[in-house]
Amino acid sequence: MQGAKNMNNDSGNDSVNSGNNANTGSNINTDKRQITLSPEKLLTVSSSPHLKSGETTAAIMADVIIALMPALVWGVYIFGFRALSLSVISVVSCVFFEFLYQKIMKKTVTVGDLSAVVTGILIAFNLPVNTPLWAPVAGSAFAIIIVKQLFGGIGKNIVNPAIAARIFMFLSFNFMSVYQDINAAKLPPLKIDVSLDAIAGATPLAALKHGSTPDINLLEMILGQKGGCIGEISALCLIIGGIYLLIRRVISWHIPLTFISVIAVVTFLAPKSADATSFALYETLSGGLLLGAIFMATDYTTSPITKSGKLIFGIGCGLITIFIRYFGAYAEGVSFAVMIMNLFVWYIDKLTKPVKFGGFAKNANKQR
Repeated sequence: MQGAKNMNNDSGNDSVNSGNNANTGSNINTDKRQITLSPEKLLTVSSSPHLKSGETTAAIMADVIIALMPALVWGVYIFGFRALSLSVISVVSCVFFEFLYQKIMKKTVTVGDLSAVVTGILIAFNLPVNTPLWAPVAGSAFAIIIVKQLFGGIGKNIVNPAIAARIFMFLSFNFMSVYQDINAAKLPPLKIDVSLDAIAGATPLAALKHGSTPDINLLEMILGQKGGCIGEISALCLIIGGIYLLIRRVISWHIPLTFISVIAVVTFLAPKSADATSFALYETLSGGLLLGAIFMATDYTTSPITKSGKLIFGIGCGLITIFIRYFGAYAEGVSFAVMIMNLFVWYIDKLTKPVKFGGFAKNANKQR
């Protein structure tokens, strides 16, 4: 009984000490020593996320804008100042529509994050230089209002706004499939509509569609001395921009490398011409593959989070692109491929979601 009484007394003392500790948050009793903690040194646990970065959306978008500049400069050099006019109109339209929508809907104006600027540049990059000056306005309205803002704004859209705008205009307007001959006279920068009846030229991808070799060499393909959209013609400039984004850790290698590699491997193994190596190189350097793989498929919101998910995403983009290029009605399939894979991102993320620390795999119990 005495032993029980002593135990009760000890327990009571411990309870009092514990209560005092709970009230003051400063004294912790041990067997032979006392540790005093000042309140300001106690750990404070807040809600997630616990890992934070000093980078902002504006800083990331600024890096993307810098990476796009070499391709823009080259596009202006090849096509003239009309390419710059279309780019400026596209950017201004995207910023305006985002500002207008958020003001009307009484939402926080977020044009300062520069995401609308990036969308505007990418829309312009997907336009032929002969595009009417009103077209980027229509494409910007579709991208910003329909695709982005109606779904909740940045981070909530389910497909890439610039990709969706390109497809919208491609399916709606004939001028999207007509390209200026780069050897023809430069088009006036401020003329609203231009006619290309006498100066239209074919693109390398159009020749590849029919199994023919383009009439330009691979060096000209790399440098960008070919027909096409404003921002997709120079492989070298796009690669320089991609390397910059990799160095800045804005993107990872998983999606671009996988996307491009699938195109190269499949076209090498199943070429449409006798020279498999040349055909694969031309297919890789033609069309919007590099622009789409580096700058559009890597969009944070519409691409997977996990590394394995990014690989699956890139493989899917590559296979769909090849399927459309080989069997579809259109010579190009990059935009369609990226948008289709955007719709599968949620499922890919769910499939490749890592197991929580200390948890078990979903089917672990079934396998035991």
